Amino acid sequence: MPATVAENGTQCHGVVDIATVKPSPFEYHRPTTTHDAVRLLSDLGDGAKVLAGGQSLVPMLSLRLAVFDHLVDITRIAELRGIDRRNGSVWVGAGTTQRAVGASQLIVAGVPLLAKATPLIGHFQIRNRGTIGGSLAHADAAAEYPAVALALDASFEVLGPGGARTVAASEFFAGFWDTAMSDDELLTGIRFPVWSGRCGFAVNEVARRHGDFAMAGAVVAVELDTNDRVRRCAIAMFGMGPAARRAHAAESELVGSQVDSIDLEEIGRSAVRELDAVVGDAHVPEEYRRRIGAVVVERALREAVQEARDG
Repeated sequence: MPATVAENGTQCHGVVDIATVKPSPFEYHRPTTTHDAVRLLSDLGDGAKVLAGGQSLVPMLSLRLAVFDHLVDITRIAELRGIDRRNGSVWVGAGTTQRAVGASQLIVAGVPLLAKATPLIGHFQIRNRGTIGGSLAHADAAAEYPAVALALDASFEVLGPGGARTVAASEFFAGFWDTAMSDDELLTGIRFPVWSGRCGFAVNEVARRHGDFAMAGAVVAVELDTNDRVRRCAIAMFGMGPAARRAHAAESELVGSQVDSIDLEEIGRSAVRELDAVVGDAHVPEEYRRRIGAVVVERALREAVQEARDG
């Protein structure tokens, strides 16, 4: 039978019949505040799942790759949406759509790496409904946003029954589809530090077709001093292992180097060697993924350095 909506609008209940759609039956809830959402998640336990944009979750439900007794739809919570400049960082509400992120001049000016990554996410229909918080909380190893958050040392605002807490990006991604959040917590916002000075940013990836998940990808941020030496650098790789990962040793190797003396090919290979594991599969063998991983790091680094030099 079709789902029914509660009169107060804060919670909806319904049972979805398997004869109507493919997912297993579940109860549907639609809170209008973050605290109502957290209360539901706490009360319902690990049988509940947050529905943010649904662009990853709904296909998984339809294919029975995931089964939940309850879906908590947070798309009507206004406080989860928005983009704002706050104390040297850009705050993005977790419920902000990817389309809004890509179109925001605050993002283009303050977090250009995020702006450059957004058009690579799926297709425009997906970006119209997909949210930044949904992508980050889903923690897909081949997704662009987790790598951007890692590279820029973003911080994640999380709300749970015990109150609010902040989690660093370096601690947020625990593994494949796994984060530091518990089942009764909700991602409410993300803060991205704003880089200043002679900075350059780039995203490079290899995918079978535009819109497909990357077989290997890299995001790079570089700041140069007035003598074209690397003042700071961030390299994050995605699509190569169970989660996006920073290449800290390669970054350290670059800091202090004059850009014309850098062997970009070797930096790419060095970055890939830092990975604990590179996953191969039926489509992309491990050795090939390592090779293209080194190439995308090299390409992204070259583009970021050039952008920084051009000002």
